[in-house]
Amino acid sequence: MNTAAERPIILITNDDGITAPGIRALVEAVQHLGEVVVVAPDKPQSGMGHAITIGHPLRMNKVHMWPGIQSWQVSGTPADCVKLAVDKVLHRKPDLCLSGINHGANHAINVIYSGTMSAAMEAAIEGIPSVGFSLCDYSMEADFSASKQLISSMVEKILGMEKEKHFLLNVNIPNVAAELIAGIKLCRQAYAKYEEDFDERTDPHGRRYYWLTGEFVNKDEGTDTDVWALDHHYVSVVPIAIDFTNYHLKQQLSDNWPWAS
Repeated sequence: MNTAAERPIILITNDDGITAPGIRALVEAVQHLGEVVVVAPDKPQSGMGHAITIGHPLRMNKVHMWPGIQSWQVSGTPADCVKLAVDKVLHRKPDLCLSGINHGANHAINVIYSGTMSAAMEAAIEGIPSVGFSLCDYSMEADFSASKQLISSMVEKILGMEKEKHFLLNVNIPNVAAELIAGIKLCRQAYAKYEEDFDERTDPHGRRYYWLTGEFVNKDEGTDTDVWALDHHYVSVVPIAIDFTNYHLKQQLSDNWPWAS
């Protein structure tokens, strides 16, 4: 527990890479709230999910991105960054881990594939309170001004509250001006996913190759979901569990499966 004189240590990472505008905005939003340390991938790692690097070495180099803030770039995945940060940079668990700000939405099924959320989840697994932040704008020229205001206020409140051991939030911010944000809404994850297809093409040597394409389809009509909230200009906040057990199915199997004990 920090004494009154100590500043909380805030670990920041992402999946878009250490040079992405989103992580710069996140650092600027919270640097006044604690001792910020950045450990992030040296290149984009979007869609990596919870992958970790095995079979070949990781490289970690100190970089000077922000005055007065320790910053390291890592050759691995977002989850690798959190592991290395705790073991080799901080030599302790930080008080909070923030991942983002992601360029693009991480709502609904995207949380499964997201490197942003997997970094936050890796921290939560280790008992570090964590939040993943995403702005619903995929552009590298995205305007993060509204996001910075909101994140600063939210993180200040989170630092001051009692948190359970595996505290983990997925926060998505609509791509609208600050005055058009309707509010903040606690949500559940929508049942919405990409209907995917592979576009088959032929290279100049006559060999086939494929581009993943698809359309995001919302199959959930609920008004308590992250998709609904974002569509109506609310910031969506979804508490995420690291326990993937389907307890309803477990009970069904227990009641009906002849081999269940």
